[in-house]
Amino acid sequence: MNRALWHEVGRELAPFDGRLGTAWRISVICSLATLAFMTWQIPLAAIGCYLVLFVMKPDPGESTLMAIGICILVSTVVALLVWLTRLSIDIPALRLFVLASASFIFMYLASASKLGPAGNIIALVIAFIMTLLGSAPFGEVATRGILYAWLMTLIPMGLLIACNMAFGRSAPSLLTAELARRVHLVEDILAGTQPPASARQALHEGGAPVASYLQFISIFHLLPTTEIHRLRTRHEHTLQLLMLATRLPDPTDDATALSDTTQAAAVRREIQTGLNQLDAPVPQGPPEPHSGFFRADALSNPEHYRFALKTTLAASLAYITYTALDWQDIHTAMVTCYVAALGSTGETLHKLTLRIVGCLIGAAMGIASILFLIPHMTSIGELMLLVFAGILVAGWVSSGSERIAYAGVQIGLAFLLTVLQGFGPDVEISVATDRVAGILLGNALLYLIFTRIWPISSLEMARAGLAEVREKLQVYGKNAQKLQTLAPSQAANLLGALGGVREQLVMRRFEPRTLHTDPHEATQLQQTLNDYELRCISAALDPQWATPPATEAPLHTSLATPILSRPTS
Repeated sequence: MNRALWHEVGRELAPFDGRLGTAWRISVICSLATLAFMTWQIPLAAIGCYLVLFVMKPDPGESTLMAIGICILVSTVVALLVWLTRLSIDIPALRLFVLASASFIFMYLASASKLGPAGNIIALVIAFIMTLLGSAPFGEVATRGILYAWLMTLIPMGLLIACNMAFGRSAPSLLTAELARRVHLVEDILAGTQPPASARQALHEGGAPVASYLQFISIFHLLPTTEIHRLRTRHEHTLQLLMLATRLPDPTDDATALSDTTQAAAVRREIQTGLNQLDAPVPQGPPEPHSGFFRADALSNPEHYRFALKTTLAASLAYITYTALDWQDIHTAMVTCYVAALGSTGETLHKLTLRIVGCLIGAAMGIASILFLIPHMTSIGELMLLVFAGILVAGWVSSGSERIAYAGVQIGLAFLLTVLQGFGPDVEISVATDRVAGILLGNALLYLIFTRIWPISSLEMARAGLAEVREKLQVYGKNAQKLQTLAPSQAANLLGALGGVREQLVMRRFEPRTLHTDPHEATQLQQTLNDYELRCISAALDPQWATPPATEAPLHTSLATPILSRPTS
């Protein structure tokens, strides 16, 4: 067991293309943010740098667009809070009401709309501003505190945007490299050097990464329109080739190697033809279902407001706790509640382990720095180098898969909160340990609330994800013309949604058995997942795909998978 665990950890920490680049860019941005915060004596430097870890992803387009959106939203919200400050600065109960109300609204939007993880950050900024008002003796100081909170967000986000534009990986290069990787994979499968299962593994990612590159390129006009159209066409063709490759027999598997050779030969010819016609026009799929800012189940699905209520309750309890104890240095408990809120019980228990391990590693790095390095530092430049080194470790871990990224972000949070205490090198151990204690308190509150109040099993979320895919297939079938297949990108998006279902089935292993009354349900859902995967591929390749199967396992549709916060800490 231990050997398997360490093997999995080693695999998750192994280098891959772009990982080091993402890690050092995160480190550079945090170092520059440290310089700005220290030079202009803006408080909350650790939280500002942490936002970089929260937002920065291997995809520069996704990170840049999210940073721009956060800057716009925070600026709008801060303008509103300047007015609210006048009403609530002298009334603690009203401050708590504003904090809880804003927290509920934006955490609800994070779950029920396309706002997504940006909602967590907006809720965090508002909560921080409301807590700062408690220590503000009069209105002018309170207004200054609001402006500091505004700068806490804008400085790191501005640096992130500038760094991605100047030093980030080129979105066109990433796009062409991904398309080339797909082509090479299909060629390897044809040559027999890769199994057809590798094509299915590639499809598990869905079409989201390439779609994000194309969106970023189109918004900022990085390529001519004709070239964007050509790349979009190649995106569709390469997805179609991967789907065709999944239908080839596996030469290493005796059961499939003896399958119909005539059918396999036809598939091979179709793939070869497709490789020679990557720029040929692609047939259009059926119209997309209407999609607005809110999810279709935003009002009907109780899990959205339950998620918002649970997160708000955890953050409010953290605020009340450290205020009642007059222990301001554990304010990190409230920060943790906003950046670590999750969905299912399995996710909560899995990520709780990662967060605690990451917190302890980051705290150990920070305290060791306070004991052995910071006493010898005399300038901000030396502190910047320390931040760079520590965040390089955290960035390396956080740029991995979602199964380990939480640990990396928590390493960064704990490290930053211990070494960035004032406006220069500081050696206060008590402040560092208090902040780490706050992180652990926030994790404990989240665990208790999310596992005791309206707990959601991973199987419920998996069932809901399958129901959502089935509903979308039905809508496509109704909108499709006779013998019209789905566009490969439409099918790939459904396969990406099934990837989330697959992850929920993995997370169930971390849940208590009391949540699983039917021991065979996981097996049935796994079989349904495999069937839906074949149906999605068939929908892009077979004109008769819209004909419903004779029998289909029932799914409970009382839940729809909420868009919860991105694994971050």
